Amino acid sequence: MTIFNIASPLIAIAGQTRQAASKLAILSTEAKNQALVAIAQALESARDEILQANVADCEAANAEGIPKPLYKRLQLDEHKLRDAIAGVRDVGKLADPIGKVQIHRELDTGLILKRITCPLGVLGIIFEARPEAAIQIVSLAIKSGNGVILKCGKEAVGSCEAIVKAIKQGLSHTAVNPDAVQLLTTREETLELLKLDKYVDLIIPRGSNSFVRFVQENTRIPVLGHADGICHLYIDKAADLSKAVPITVDAKAQYPAVCNAIETLLVHQSIANEFLPKVAEALQERHVELRGDKRTLKILPNIATATDIDWQTEYSDFILSIKIVDSIEDAIAHINEYGSRHTDAIITEDSNSVETFFGLVNSANIFHNCSTRFADGFRYGFGAEVGISTQQMPPRGPVGLEGLITYKYQMTGDGHIVATYAGANAKAFTHQDLV
Repeated sequence: MTIFNIASPLIAIAGQTRQAASKLAILSTEAKNQALVAIAQALESARDEILQANVADCEAANAEGIPKPLYKRLQLDEHKLRDAIAGVRDVGKLADPIGKVQIHRELDTGLILKRITCPLGVLGIIFEARPEAAIQIVSLAIKSGNGVILKCGKEAVGSCEAIVKAIKQGLSHTAVNPDAVQLLTTREETLELLKLDKYVDLIIPRGSNSFVRFVQENTRIPVLGHADGICHLYIDKAADLSKAVPITVDAKAQYPAVCNAIETLLVHQSIANEFLPKVAEALQERHVELRGDKRTLKILPNIATATDIDWQTEYSDFILSIKIVDSIEDAIAHINEYGSRHTDAIITEDSNSVETFFGLVNSANIFHNCSTRFADGFRYGFGAEVGISTQQMPPRGPVGLEGLITYKYQMTGDGHIVATYAGANAKAFTHQDLV
């Protein structure tokens, strides 16, 4: 496999990707699905090589003092790899998003308009750690007819090289040109990639808020931002505590290094005395460090004090801040002030509280009586995701196939001219939707 560096003209690489993507865009569903099967088989065959490369990456990252949350995301064990390969096959089972007729309309007799879905073209994905993300992204790109240029973090280079090598080997036996998938590995290439607005149609950065802002400020390419995951769980006064405790533990401790784990627990004052000792015991059994506001400290005097910085922090670790609120309105105000519009949840048996929470919390994912950890493209049935978008404009939330397509208008006439429909004797359009 060739790994390109800045010594090679990146514009040539992007040109190869675009050329391969243009042919991928018109492939049949069957051909794309066959390519996904080939990718899954190639990844399975290369399982040992990929896992060994990841062990080497993890050892090197440890020696350099990689932050604990990033190290957790870097680790790729056989279970993660198995699930990622299963995701490739799941994407193959999804409906093809390309070539769907969204509008089919007669403007006048013999003058027919269609709006049809099509690929975006070439995707530039910049991500750190999480080498399995490369597998998810490539599978979604192939199914949606897009080429993809991957840029991994320095800590995951060996793992991603082994993964992309297997993917390219798999594609070499299919109708999909392996040039549709490229891998970049240096910071210099990141900066160069951001300049390729003639070749790359969408940039998806997966990293910190500051990194996403850096990308947005240094490119003319549209950016689909996925930044911090400051997620909240609100325990309402009408909560069933037998649900609230295990949901809280799952939302924080099941896998704290990911962006859909909660960072702040909000508790209604009327149930705080009963709930907090129970949940604190359960969380501390999982070695979660608790930090609380002044009211929380009166109930849990042995925990650390939470400051204003805590409400703004994505720990991605076994740390949870707790705040007691007087009402659901106060909880929502806190979420909308400090949250990152990622995922927020309410635990309650009161349908009016659910309606209020769902209506007023401005997040991409809003849950009731379940863990925030369900905010995931694979769990949503998307097969995989290229990231979770926290922006207001669509696509929002886990971005699967539907976030990687656009549409074009196609019109067919029979000698029609606009002059017929203008002026004093203008002919009227029929504007009739066709089945």
